[in-house]
Amino acid sequence: MHLSPAHDAHPRTPGEEQFALAAELLALLGDRTRLTLLHALTRGEADVTTLTEACGAARPAVSQHLARLRLAGLVDTRKEGRRVVYSLRDGHLRRLLDEALSVADHRLGNRPPHD
Repeated sequence: MHLSPAHDAHPRTPGEEQFALAAELLALLGDRTRLTLLHALTRGEADVTTLTEACGAARPAVSQHLARLRLAGLVDTRKEGRRVVYSLRDGHLRRLLDEALSVADHRLGNRPPHD
C-alpha cells in the first residue's frame, strides 16, 4: 500500500503517552460496529434505537459498544426525557473517520487519489 506524505503531519515527534493513547483509539476504531455507529453520529445526534437501525446489530450489542465509546471519551451523552442521545465528542474524530473511509475507498478503487 502506498501512502503519500501527510500534508498535516503531527508537528512534533509524539512521546510514549501519545503513541499509547493513539493505539488505544485505533484499537477501539478497529471494530466494524463501532465504526458504523461513529459514522452514523457524524450526521448528528442519535439515540440507541436510531443507531441500532443504522448499524443492524442487536440492541444489547449496540448499547455495549456505545458504553465503550462513552467511557473512552469519544462520544457524549445527554438525556432527553427517558432517552439517552449520543453525539461525537469532537471534530478530530470526524476527520479521522473520514480519512479512514477515504483510504478504504481508494483501496477499493472507488475514488481516484487526490494527492
